Amino acid sequence: MIAAIVLAAGLARRMGRPKLLLDLGGKPVVRWSVESVLPHVDDVVVVTGPDDDGIRAALAGLPVRFAVNPRPEAGQGSSIAIGMRALEPGTAAALVGLGDQPRLPEGVIAALLRAREETGSSIAAPVYRGTQGTPVLFGAEVFGELAALDGDAGARSVVQARPERVARVPIDAPMPPDVDTPEDYARLHVQ
Repeated sequence: MIAAIVLAAGLARRMGRPKLLLDLGGKPVVRWSVESVLPHVDDVVVVTGPDDDGIRAALAGLPVRFAVNPRPEAGQGSSIAIGMRALEPGTAAALVGLGDQPRLPEGVIAALLRAREETGSSIAAPVYRGTQGTPVLFGAEVFGELAALDGDAGARSVVQARPERVARVPIDAPMPPDVDTPEDYARLHVQ
């Protein structure tokens, strides 16, 4: 089984309002992010925080499960750890993605899944025109490391710990934008 963990527990300090619930083309930002992973995985866990009710409403009708991070102020690593603990037994790999990244280029997830299968690597990470980004696919062999995360660095430390276990997947597209500020949100409307 392949799962996805979508991180949606951020405090949106730079945005000043619940960014994942902002409308983008008739849908909340978080719904775009979740809908982009659904066709590629067997299970989706959405990690929520202070906007739990709003996120659940924004994703109504989608086949997802929820896990609440009681300490989102502890950073992205704490949300990844919560998501890891919510995975079903027997999950072979988990894609960790961002709820505020609604414009993921077509083909990225399929390329990560293919790279993991072809190389047997523990981790498959996209490299957008030279810059490593998200989402990242992690095999079960590193789940323990992810479940122990805390802090703001997210899974970067796991990816960087042993470079030889990472398949870097070149993606001929710019890094997909995330929505952290009002300016980021405004730019999404002109893309």
